[in-house]
Parts: sequence; structure tokens; C-alpha cells
Amino acid sequence: MMTHAERRGIAVAIDGSPAATAAVEWAAHDAELHQVPLKIVHVIPSEPVAEGWFSVHTPEGLPQWQNAEAERIISEAEKLAEENLAPARARQMTTETLHDAIIPALVDLSKEVDLLVVGCRGHGTVAGALLGSVSAGLAHHSHCPIAVVHDGVPMAERSQAPVVVGVDGSPASELATEIAFDEASRRGVGLVAVHAWSDMGLMGFARIGWAPISFRNIRDEEDEVLAERLSGWTEQYPDVEVTRVLVSDRAAPRLLERAEDAQLVVVGSHGRGAVPSTLLGSVSRTVVNSARIPVIVARMPHKHGHWPRRHR
Repeated sequence: MMTHAERRGIAVAIDGSPAATAAVEWAAHDAELHQVPLKIVHVIPSEPVAEGWFSVHTPEGLPQWQNAEAERIISEAEKLAEENLAPARARQMTTETLHDAIIPALVDLSKEVDLLVVGCRGHGTVAGALLGSVSAGLAHHSHCPIAVVHDGVPMAERSQAPVVVGVDGSPASELATEIAFDEASRRGVGLVAVHAWSDMGLMGFARIGWAPISFRNIRDEEDEVLAERLSGWTEQYPDVEVTRVLVSDRAAPRLLERAEDAQLVVVGSHGRGAVPSTLLGSVSRTVVNSARIPVIVARMPHKHGHWPRRHR
């Protein structure tokens, strides 16, 4: 268990967009739940502006405008965060404005915090895009778990809804399970653990001639496996009521189905079938893209093998 001095806290990246505003509110709430410091970060991009084959000169006065805009965005975010933090936690809050390429700057920041929070898409994304380039890049390269917050459902509307987690037995899934139990416990809600043990579904088994008794045997075995994967966590978090969901189907649609009545979804960055070089699996990518509620992607910490447990 980490000591108070070792708690690195939560950082939220903002750009003034509606999704970033939702991210600030969610991050402040989570920092209060975990009793850890909150850091608000705005990055003024240093990437060269280009049009076609030609570089575009920086317009006169742009740096001054960017700095003034950064101050405004930070100030508004601070006020919103303070509304969701106790006075003692609010006094711990810090802010920072960085001048750098956005994704590399936030990837570096992810080495210093327990959780990095971003909006699902920010200013400058193509209309209709389901996942912004910043949140997508961080989901691939972050050194800590990342929470991607959508601005579609007000947080207060789901305060009593459960947490949903995808369980497949991979190391990232184990970390996701640990995070999900911790988040459910602190929110005082139940946990829905979804285990998809086959991508073929019932029709797939019928096509290859599997007998119903064989299907039932496999399902029973997978049910036992799921129970075993959860047993250690249920002992550590006896206050969390767990609903086990076992399906012979693709994981992403079932997770999204459960997310309709949940307040948070936690998924591994890649599952048991992912290619080692693929840093974001198809399930996590689909859930982050399509869920209307916050999603935590359990990126394996750079130097730690588990979610940093906090004093309960």
C-alpha cells in the first residue's frame, strides 16, 4: 500500500471544449473520492502550423493571445474544480500551462500521476469524429491509466449507477478489475463484471458442430474462471456487490450494453488476444469511442505493476 507521500494524484488536461469541462468536473470528483491532489494542465501547442507543402508563419500577436486564452481556460477550470472539491483538497490543487507538442507533453505528464483525465474530443477535431486525436494518442501511449470523459450524460444523473468492468484474464484486465473495485467501493455502488469467453457466439458453435452439452460444460468452466478472477477482489472489497455477466459473444457490444445503465466503464488497454505491439485493443478502442459515460483504460503503469492502492 502506498503512503500518503507516494500518492501522485490525478491530472486533467483541458482545452476549453465542452468535453474538457466535463473532464474537469469528473476528475475533481474522483480526486475528492480518492483524497489525492488534482492538477489542471493546459498545453499551448508548439507544433508547426502547415498548409499543404508550405509552412505558415505564426500570425503576429498569436503567442500573446494563446497565453491570455490559457489563463482564461485555467481560471474557469479552477472554479469548476473547486465546486467539486472540499476546501482542503481545493487548496492542494495546482495548475500548469505547458508550451509543447500536446501528446508528447501529456505522455510525459502521465509518468508523474496515478490517473490522467481527458475529454473524449476537444477543439479542432473533425466534426463527427468519435475520438479526438489527443485522447486516442494517450490511450495508446500513456504510462498510467487514462480516463476518457464524454460530455453527453451529466454526472449527477448516474451517481447511484454501477461500475462496469471487462474481465478476460490478461494483465491489463487484472489492473482494470482492481481499478473497477476501487472506484465502485469509493462511490458506494455495485460492480458489473462482464466476461466474454468467445467471439463466435452460439451460432458459431452450431456451425462447427458443437453439441449443447459441450457448450454448457465450457460455459460452466468459464463461470468458475470468472469467479476465481474476482474472488481475491471480493475479499478485499466486501462492500462491493458484484454481478457476474458471462457471455459467448464479442465483448465490446456487451460492455456498451451494460454501460447504458452505468456511471463508469473500466477496460484493459489490450486483451488476451492482442498482438504485443498493439497498445490499444479493439475492445477498448470500441468502448472508448462509443460509450456515453466515462471510460478508464487500464494502461499498465510504467514502473508499477498495479493500481496504486490508497488508504481506505
